[in-house]
Amino acid sequence: MKAAHHLILGPLITEKTHLMKEAGNKITLKVAPDANKIEIRKAVEEIFKVKVLKVNTIRMKGKKKRLGRTEGYKSDWKKAVVTLAPGEKLKGFEGF
Repeated sequence: MKAAHHLILGPLITEKTHLMKEAGNKITLKVAPDANKIEIRKAVEEIFKVKVLKVNTIRMKGKKKRLGRTEGYKSDWKKAVVTLAPGEKLKGFEGF
């Protein structure tokens, strides 16, 4: 298993994820593509000291990009939606 800080790459902050955080106590994170749900759960609990109820993962395809007449793709990445136990909050995520 990788170290916890290598699995979680950062938060995803959009209007939709902000509403999910307020309504369902869910946070959305960008994670390493080879991380599984069990590793993500342990990493979140270790880093943020919270109780995790559920982890859902989504593999996101990289978007097509153009630079002049040259085409390419951005890298594929993985997103995790983590459901926290009722009453749990992440320190540092309250300002979003």
